[in-house]
Amino acid sequence: MAWTKKTSNTTKHNHQLVFGRREADCPRCAELNAGAPAVKGWGADRKQEERNLAQAIRNHNCAERRCGPVCTAFDW
Repeated sequence: MAWTKKTSNTTKHNHQLVFGRREADCPRCAELNAGAPAVKGWGADRKQEERNLAQAIRNHNCAERRCGPVCTAFDW
């Protein structure tokens, strides 16, 4: 997996964030109130990749794939 810099295409808050409270005069808070999705956290992509890999390992069948004596299907 290549490292990529996370950038946000959303408007910035114009106030200090305190426990997720929204301000009336903040453009980003207005976007969130209108239904804009929240920005994903730093580990969201990694966690999804780990879930996908775990599911693929559970679904793997060595007999169907005719793996050798040592399965190397997920070694990369």
